[in-house]
Amino acid sequence: MDAALLGRLPKLKMIATRSTGYDHIDMAFCRKNGITVCNVPTYGANTVAEHAFALILSLSRKIYSARERTIHGDFSFHGLQGFDLMGKTLGVVGTGQIGRHVIRIAKGFQMRVLVCDMRPDPSLAELLGFQYVDLNQLLACSDVITLHCPLTAGTRHLIGKGGFQKMKQGVLLINTAPGGLIDTAALLWALEEGIVTGAGLDVLEEEEAIREEREMLSRRFDEKKLRAVVQNHVLLKREDVIITPHIAFNSREAVARILTSTVDNISRFIEGTPQNCIA
Repeated sequence: MDAALLGRLPKLKMIATRSTGYDHIDMAFCRKNGITVCNVPTYGANTVAEHAFALILSLSRKIYSARERTIHGDFSFHGLQGFDLMGKTLGVVGTGQIGRHVIRIAKGFQMRVLVCDMRPDPSLAELLGFQYVDLNQLLACSDVITLHCPLTAGTRHLIGKGGFQKMKQGVLLINTAPGGLIDTAALLWALEEGIVTGAGLDVLEEEEAIREEREMLSRRFDEKKLRAVVQNHVLLKREDVIITPHIAFNSREAVARILTSTVDNISRFIEGTPQNCIA
């Protein structure tokens, strides 16, 4: 919902987004024109965290490759040796509700947890048993890295070629946060170099262009987006990459919470007591 679209809606007073993130909405336009924007701040912390670990386990135990082999009647072990999570180091970028639940799950696997966050909370670190470090140290020391921070101007391409060069050889990279946190071209390079031996992605950079082919024919579809789409199709064909279609949130329970909260947001706005406002 950019300024061009919002400008065509002169009577618009309120936007209810069925998501926590709001980078798809032109917030500057909304603030300038008095449009209230309400989100769903919490609905699936455990849901997304569980999906992140589903991706981790699928890669660490080569579940997808094993399934592909067995459905063709091949039950050999060759090339399917995985690794234990116990004793490995998990790097968590962002300790919002989802990141915190990821840490709780990781402790159940007896993993060491390193965390990078702009707002360290020593009491939380003590409670959940993790260590705060800067991003460079997290990248250098983690066996598995999982992203759980919002997409902003400052976090776009947070993980780029320079970041990949700091990582341990053989790292797994998981992203259930916005796709733009990872530079797709740099990820492809890191996979080719063997720095990243597996990527689990529920999101992709410019994924909306893949979802909607008509977007590719629009005037807004520039060379940068086209390049990202082509790179995403390369990722789709790689055996060391598992991509799910933005379904980390999609459990029965989480969707029910989203719908209930969204209806409540709209009702409260109509009553004159808006809630969960981000603008």
